[in-house]
Amino acid sequence: MTHARATRSRTTLLAATAIAAVLLSGCESTGGPQEPVIENVTSSSGSGDPTDARNRARIRTELGSLYYSQGNMAVALEELRLAVAADPTYALAYSTLGAIYMDLREPKLAQQNFERALRLAPTDAETNHRYGLFLCQSGREAESLSYFQRAIRNPLNPAPWRTASAAGVCSMRKGMTKEAEGFFQGALKQDPNDLISLFNLGQLRYQQGSLEEARTLVARLNKLVEPTAESLWLALRIERKLGERTAEASLGNQLRRRFPASREYQQLQRGEYD
Repeated sequence: MTHARATRSRTTLLAATAIAAVLLSGCESTGGPQEPVIENVTSSSGSGDPTDARNRARIRTELGSLYYSQGNMAVALEELRLAVAADPTYALAYSTLGAIYMDLREPKLAQQNFERALRLAPTDAETNHRYGLFLCQSGREAESLSYFQRAIRNPLNPAPWRTASAAGVCSMRKGMTKEAEGFFQGALKQDPNDLISLFNLGQLRYQQGSLEEARTLVARLNKLVEPTAESLWLALRIERKLGERTAEASLGNQLRRRFPASREYQQLQRGEYD
């Protein structure tokens, strides 16, 4: 597992299981959202070369994405405005705008930008992944799956397991257990250390009574990253059902010591195991 993958913290895991973790978390902008203004902008040399325009749009989009990752929404939006001004056909700029507006809770603007990105690049993996997340968060879970599938099938997708795990979480939200299992299993075939899939498939296996498999999945998760209240609680309940009282007590002590204010520890104190 690489350092970058290992740095996904317990808060990332918690957010991801609620599906808000697959995109970068946003923060409040210093100004209200505005639709990007598309202008006819040529290069600084005045050449109007389309290759130069695409390069400038790409660089502006990368800058906008960086500011977005840092939570600076106002500057991110300005960089992306300049990106689409430089090249109004650059799909990734609109896709990134859609992601930002989704975080800013501006669904109409998010929808408009995602739709434009998809018209320009209908098979783009990142755009389909982001739009799938948007649809899922908008209560359109069933509709989102076709976009997730399109992203997964794209051979240029650098992280198809990320899309598969997001599709699995979205399927769980809709009560589509069989579909969720398939997505999580597919993600783990591509990346056996995918944290989201380990946790959620472990939870599904616990609910189905496949306790040994659930134990294996959660144990792997808790070795890869620092355990969370959620993962400790799941591990504890698995050991309880297996009748392993020593392991159950040890996990209970960890939960009390590390997360005394958590909902999971409160459930333990009340004896609410299921």
